[in-house]
Amino acid sequence: MKYGVPLGLLHPAAWKDVAVAADELGFESVWLPEHLVFATDLSTAAYPGTSEPGIKPGTPLFDAPAYLCWLAACTSRVRLGTAVHLLALRHPFISARAFATLDVVSSGRAVCGVGAGWYRGEWDAVGLGFADRGARLDEVIEVTRRLWSEPAVAHSGRFYSFAEVAFEPKPVQHRLPILCGGESDAALRRAARLCDGWISMPHTLESIRPQLDRLAALGGTGSVTAHAYELGAPEEVASWAALGVDRLIVRPWSRGRDAVARLESFADAYGLERPARL
Repeated sequence: MKYGVPLGLLHPAAWKDVAVAADELGFESVWLPEHLVFATDLSTAAYPGTSEPGIKPGTPLFDAPAYLCWLAACTSRVRLGTAVHLLALRHPFISARAFATLDVVSSGRAVCGVGAGWYRGEWDAVGLGFADRGARLDEVIEVTRRLWSEPAVAHSGRFYSFAEVAFEPKPVQHRLPILCGGESDAALRRAARLCDGWISMPHTLESIRPQLDRLAALGGTGSVTAHAYELGAPEEVASWAALGVDRLIVRPWSRGRDAVARLESFADAYGLERPARL
């Protein structure tokens, strides 16, 4: 089992220290979420399934691939992922360039977690149709794959058209992984058919089973990353693996100031192999 650390659940002032600790303690990956912008009008900000706003307009927002580039310079082996990046809020060139850059400067450690998003306000702010976000994301994934792998690319689609362009440098990884987040039918289909795997919402062993059954029914055979913030004893890990989960994003701390110490305790309890120091 691989273990990831959700940096987005911590104050940004702690991100570097926690990423460095994860790198040194044998965690496989660190993850950042993202939003592009928050509107001060909260009428479109209710989180799905609730009546409460899912955002606070004054929250500091960072460009996730750019921040991960900085963390790449502070670490040596831990993978650097987004959970999730709103790929379709930008022209394909922009995000394709950002993740290719991250992969190059990190020597092949980028993971591109994507999602269609739930928050209408930022789509309205940039003038893109919220109802089309899923179809737009599908097209951007297709274009991004080609930019990362083909010597020259021309495209004519529903949302984007451009004459032939060159795109260099390519990512270091032969296939930079794109993982899809979300639990709607459309998101699971996207994970199964267009992406290299799926990223779950926070789940327990019991609550994730129906989602994995749905994913399997759609033909999903890629990597499965589960947010498992309530992970119990180490013996529970085998049950996650039996379900097909190959990466658990864990939060062993309850207070942010204890994050590094709790990561150390988790690494010891779960038998993480600490890399040799250079």
